[in-house]
Amino acid sequence: MPSDDDPRTCARCGTVTTGTPPTWTYSVENGHNRYYCEPCARENIRAIEGRLDSAWW
Repeated sequence: MPSDDDPRTCARCGTVTTGTPPTWTYSVENGHNRYYCEPCARENIRAIEGRLDSAWW
């Protein structure tokens, strides 16, 4: 797993930041780590929630 000081790139829009801001969303998709910035996460929250097992909600 990357350290907290490594740059992160939003998997949807390409925004880059250092570390992981607390408002970003983290996902593992097909074995790959994905990060989503706050605007992208907010725009796609239903799709993100739809991938969770029902035990999570």
